[in-house]
Amino acid sequence: MINQIKKNIKDFLDNKYEGINLIVEEPKDKKMGDLSVPVFPIVKTLKRPLNDVVNEVKELLQNNFKVIKEISNVGGFINLKLNKEDLAFNIIKEVLDKDSHYGESKMGENKLTALDYSSPNIAKSFSIGHLRSTIIGNSLKLINQKCGYKTYAINYLGDWGTQFGKMIVAYNLWADKEKVKEDPINELTKLYVKFHEEAKNKPELEDEAREAFRKCELKDPEYLKLWEYIKDESLKESEQIYKLLKVDFDSYKGEAFYNDKMDPVVDELMAKKLAYLDDGALIVNLGDDMPPALIKRKDGGSLYMTRDLAALLYRKKVLNFDKILYVVGNEQKLHFEQLKKIIELMGYDFKDEVYHVGFGLYLVNGKKMSTRQGGVTKLYDVLEKAINLALEQINLKNPNLANKEDVATKVGVAAVLFNDLKNHRELNIEFDLNSCVKFEGQTGPYLQYSSVRIASILKNQELDLNNLDETVYDNDDYFDIIKQLSNFTNTIEKACLDNAPSYIAKYLLNLAQSFNKLYSLYKLNVSDDKVRNANFALIKAIRIVINEGLRLLGIDYLNEM
Repeated sequence: MINQIKKNIKDFLDNKYEGINLIVEEPKDKKMGDLSVPVFPIVKTLKRPLNDVVNEVKELLQNNFKVIKEISNVGGFINLKLNKEDLAFNIIKEVLDKDSHYGESKMGENKLTALDYSSPNIAKSFSIGHLRSTIIGNSLKLINQKCGYKTYAINYLGDWGTQFGKMIVAYNLWADKEKVKEDPINELTKLYVKFHEEAKNKPELEDEAREAFRKCELKDPEYLKLWEYIKDESLKESEQIYKLLKVDFDSYKGEAFYNDKMDPVVDELMAKKLAYLDDGALIVNLGDDMPPALIKRKDGGSLYMTRDLAALLYRKKVLNFDKILYVVGNEQKLHFEQLKKIIELMGYDFKDEVYHVGFGLYLVNGKKMSTRQGGVTKLYDVLEKAINLALEQINLKNPNLANKEDVATKVGVAAVLFNDLKNHRELNIEFDLNSCVKFEGQTGPYLQYSSVRIASILKNQELDLNNLDETVYDNDDYFDIIKQLSNFTNTIEKACLDNAPSYIAKYLLNLAQSFNKLYSLYKLNVSDDKVRNANFALIKAIRIVINEGLRLLGIDYLNEM
């Protein structure tokens, strides 16, 4: 609402002083007012005396905006004090009336966002390395929905490619079939690691892997049967993770789905004279600013680029998305720049609808984890440990809590998710499980606990909005929080535009800290009915926003913990 007031004032002045781009800002010194309008651009453009301009603008604002309580100026800065009591009450009432719908935007109305995220490789354990794509993508889906977009979530499974040829070679050479049957993913992961260890001294294994994958592409029935088995077992493990994280998808079409869709794309590239042979391989020249894109290897095998081109063209045709987000690590930046450039060269007009939402790595002791070197950290093990640590804290703080195990699960998962999402996605993250499960500090459990504290205060209490003392909100400690509440929609829209869930995470931390400061400074459950109702209305609004913000991050809120 305050942002809307700022916009209304700016629009009014821009219309009055056409062609002069004025700003409406919040003064750094709160004593100066709630909003400030520097009028120097008017003075400079119209070459009028400063005092004349100041007096004119003051009169215009006073006559046209009832929400303004006082107007003063210091030099060329016009400072506005708003009618905080009415404004605060209206903001709080809007939150209470809209409840979980508060913060919704129409920014994406009648538009579709497609999202490609998670995308684990089959035949490998679901590692913590896949956590970032999974939860950033899921949060962006929820944020886009909050902004009015329809969404279509795609789990583009890594179920094809040379790495599967490596798995076939390893399976045929070293697999204990009974052990694989008993514990498929762990045993297959060991085989994958063994392949890379052996290939250091036997480089011919790499050639065997390429040949094995070529046979897959030629639909060798024995190899395809093995592929189906491994894919099914991998999905069983992934679903266990997704259920715990409460992540779901509209499509599980992986790389293999596009096998029969690649040749038409290659034919189109050839017909448009974009692809040509270079030393036996098929490439597309992308100009001086980036290296050429490899479309087919010498042996005729397809590559990521071939499949991603086929997938992108298929998705545009079938979904007709307004934008598509590829939530994939920073190291794939060049790949997506090449993909967009090829689309442009092919004559398609939607390259600007394609976004690479890059993110940094999870580091363990400063080093990247690698499945092929056996350094994988299983995500399920991490989540299980986080849940156990949460249960230990609950047993210490509230041993008689009902449904302790369920609460511990939600707290443990919140700890892992928030530890990631509070950081800007492009940053690398050093993972420290013990610190992120704490109930204080910049953690998910801290936000859950702040919401629970409010629930405890309001439990069995009556709230009468028709009998409250609005003058309470004139206090800066109160009004600062109300301004934060009014900024929720704006924060969500920015998070959507920049594909940055961290904006919401940081907003929630600031809001929770403001509430806990208020709780420490003032008694909220007072004997005066009107003051108590004013306090309760505010903190109930805070809880609604914290809970909804947590939901947008994929985190459950709690009533007790």
